[in-house]
Amino acid sequence: METADPGFAAAVLARFTATKHHVLACLTRDGSPRVWGTEVDRWRGDLLLGSMVPARKVDDLRRDPRFALHANPGDGSMAGGDAKLTGRAVEVTDEALLAAYTDERRPPPPFVLFRLELTSVVLTELDGEGEAAVLRIRSLAPGRAVRTVTR
Repeated sequence: METADPGFAAAVLARFTATKHHVLACLTRDGSPRVWGTEVDRWRGDLLLGSMVPARKVDDLRRDPRFALHANPGDGSMAGGDAKLTGRAVEVTDEALLAAYTDERRPPPPFVLFRLELTSVVLTELDGEGEAAVLRIRSLAPGRAVRTVTR
């Protein structure tokens, strides 16, 4: 995402760092959607999410790694835009990486860590006010340039 369009990436990452808690959607055993509150961490160039264990969120992502993540919209003003990510959550099992992460971030044990492999990134912004306002939707998928739609 950052190499495709650094400005777009910075705007999306700003939404995920502006507040601590976001909403993660994953799939239950029967395929129904389930949502969770979660935190996102940017570490060594990756977006990560962790979870205490045992947790249903961990079970859901281990069974089916597909996810959608919606950044906390903040105060409702749309300042900075509305960011959403989709992709696959890949469990980090490399002991050296987990040890380094633990040393640097100090998560409460026991925990599971997932690296987010993105398949789409969307940022919806409102430009202007009132009747003159324009909705701008920018999206990015791997191997493609940022696409912009205005309404």
